[in-house]
Parts: sequence; C-alpha cells; structure tokens
Amino acid sequence: MTGFFKSVREDIAAVFESDPAARSYLEVLLCYPGLHAVWGHHINSWLWRHDLRFLARFGSQVVRLLTGIEIHPAAQIGRRLFIDHGMGAVIGETAIVGDDVTMYQGVTLGGTGKEKGKRHPTVGNGVIIGSGAKLLGNITVGDNCRIGGGSVVLRNVPENSTVVGVPGHIVLRNGKRVIITDPKEIRDPLSDVIIKLASEMHELREKFQKHSHEALGAEPDLSIDEENQSAQDKIVPEELFIEDYQI
Repeated sequence: MTGFFKSVREDIAAVFESDPAARSYLEVLLCYPGLHAVWGHHINSWLWRHDLRFLARFGSQVVRLLTGIEIHPAAQIGRRLFIDHGMGAVIGETAIVGDDVTMYQGVTLGGTGKEKGKRHPTVGNGVIIGSGAKLLGNITVGDNCRIGGGSVVLRNVPENSTVVGVPGHIVLRNGKRVIITDPKEIRDPLSDVIIKLASEMHELREKFQKHSHEALGAEPDLSIDEENQSAQDKIVPEELFIEDYQI
C-alpha cells in the first residue's frame, strides 16, 4: 500500500513538473484524464497479471470510455508517465514504456500487422512524444529522445535523438544537427520513385543522343559534360530534401 501511495504522489508531481497549466492538487486530481488513465492501468495490469484477463480488458475499456485513452492491461508502463490531454492515445499490448515519459494527444504505440509476440514499440526513459505521432512495430526508441508531432516512426531510434517526418528520420543527435545528403536514408517510397524516374530519364537521353547521331551518319557522342552530369547527380538530394529543420 505504501508503494501505491508513493506512485500516486510521483504521478501528481510529474504533472506539476511537465505542465505549467497545473495550478492546484484538486485540479490535477479531477481534471487530468491522462492521470486517471495511468491509475486505471495500474488496476487493470494487476488484474491481468493475476489471470483475471476478462476483467482487465473490461476495465481498460471503461477507462477508455471515461478518458479517451486506451492502454492495454498487458502493456508495461514505467513510473511517472504523463499523458497530456491524451484524447485518442493508444498503447498496445506488448508496448514497453520507460520512466519519465511524456505523451501528447493522438499518440499511438501500435503494431504493423498480425504478427505474434513482441509487436509494439519499446520506449526508453525521458522520451517526449508529440501530438499525433505514430510509433509502429517492434522498434526501440532510446532514452531522452524527442519525437515530433505527426511523425511516423518505423525504425529504431538511438538515444538522445530528435525525429521528425513521415517516415520519421533523425534531424538531431546528441545535440548536433544531422544533415541528410542521401535520400535513401529516409526510405520514402515517393523519393524512390523519383530517383527511378531520374535514372530512366538519363537512360532515355543517352538513347536519344545515340539515335540522333546515327540518323545523321555521325559517330554517337554519349558523353555528357561535367556540369550537366553534376546537376543530374544532385537533382534528388538538392531538390527534394531540406537541410534545415525546425522542431
């Protein structure tokens, strides 16, 4: 029982530390659905661990109805989780959330299909996840990372990194800006299509030059001057990717 009250005090302290809008203990106790969802999960998790799984699932749905936040009772939640606003937040069955994590509304820690076993993210300590971010699959997000709002994270993220974009890519690591020079680092399907189109256009240009010279009875000149070649090589990185990001 002492541990329970200690956890309650820590959760309330985490709200005051993370949310400057919190003004009083009464306000925090009555008006913070993220806090209610975490406390409800403590009860449902206990039921789940003691094989009362229907009651645990039913309890999680009651909490979802009251708070708009769905946390599967089997999810492993660390200490001092703060879910700010929280409406639409979802934490899946095999998700693991570390200590001192902050999540905003619309965040999903979800899976990517019907695979069995560990299929939800593992989130380290001190992570901040912005509104509407989606962390999908059995990935690991390291300690002290920041996930930008609306990002879709499908790959592991090393600690002390900032991730933005769809799909998510690292723009800061250990306080230093990460400049993307290779579009393949992002693995954006649209970028792959554009790269393929640029390559095909280059091949068509060579064929056109060859046939033009053959029609004129001259030797084909397939050489491309260095300036044009340089522009061809740089078309994707320079035209499609921005080096400066704002979080």
